[in-house]
Amino acid sequence: MTLIRRSICIALLVTAWAASAAAGPIDAFYKGKTVTFLVGGSAGGGYDILGRAIARYIGHHIPGDPSIVVQNMPGAGGMVAMDYLFHTAEHDGSVIALVENGPPLAPLFGVKQARYDATKFNWLGTPSVETAVALVWHTVPVNSLADLKSRTTTMGASGTNSTQAFYTRLVDAVLGTKMKAINGYKGLNDTFLAMERGEIDGSPSVFYSAITSTRPHWLPDHLAKAILQYGPQPVKDLAGVPFVPDLITVPDDKLLLQAAFAPLALGRPLVMPPGVPAERVAAMRQALADTLADPTFLADAKNIKLVVNAPQTGQQLQDVIDHAYATPPRVVDRLRALNEGVDR
Repeated sequence: MTLIRRSICIALLVTAWAASAAAGPIDAFYKGKTVTFLVGGSAGGGYDILGRAIARYIGHHIPGDPSIVVQNMPGAGGMVAMDYLFHTAEHDGSVIALVENGPPLAPLFGVKQARYDATKFNWLGTPSVETAVALVWHTVPVNSLADLKSRTTTMGASGTNSTQAFYTRLVDAVLGTKMKAINGYKGLNDTFLAMERGEIDGSPSVFYSAITSTRPHWLPDHLAKAILQYGPQPVKDLAGVPFVPDLITVPDDKLLLQAAFAPLALGRPLVMPPGVPAERVAAMRQALADTLADPTFLADAKNIKLVVNAPQTGQQLQDVIDHAYATPPRVVDRLRALNEGVDR
């Protein structure tokens, strides 16, 4: 063997050994292990369906090919799962979770029951982000932002402290619209039925993904009208529908919206508890990214009408969290006041 060939062989061996050494501890930890996949929602719901779909594939993308067991943990709008992850779950990398996007921002919004620090979690990624739409029924004489400002429009909400009621107050505060939340509608389907019956004019905050999956004919058939859209990014299919962040010029209002829309930017986030070794977090982030790009998973998701249209990395979600919690106190005070039902 020539000196050059011997040098090449040694270099290849060293490279292979280094790669093996780097992957070895991850393989060793997960091989033969069962990873608990928590879903912060009830069985049969949208989060549960998405969580179980991801759970069917993600284990094969984790070094060591561990088994995955799904466990539902609903309660307190998703805060029970967040609290468990922070205070009780193993922090060794054997627990991951799919959580609702509101609880990570609950401490920022002033929710006293939220006893955790969202900035300390290890965010893994999300299959999508959410864009919300202010929607009215086709018979309602509201066709523009100007109409929302000049006419009181009744909008369905589940309660005074609900997401729908909060976003009603928020948009009214920054744009001067006259939307009025009508409380008592337990779920989206109840709101939609009330719109059809003429009990209310519309919904102030319905995810575009929810419209397309539950009432796919409404917008194309002009049975409902999208008047505004808001969130981390506009929907291409809603070209011409005003995007609220683009309408804001007051700096503090921009900061207010950035914090208020942070839950939408989180989409349907997956997370690990605080304190997990960095190399295991990195491996799980990669496993989720590989799962969301897996053609078999994507085909499965399409068949069961899951939205996987804008995957975000764990670092991107971490940035959303960090930016939200860096909101100036004067803006946080206003955010919390709006969440409580008043504006300052």
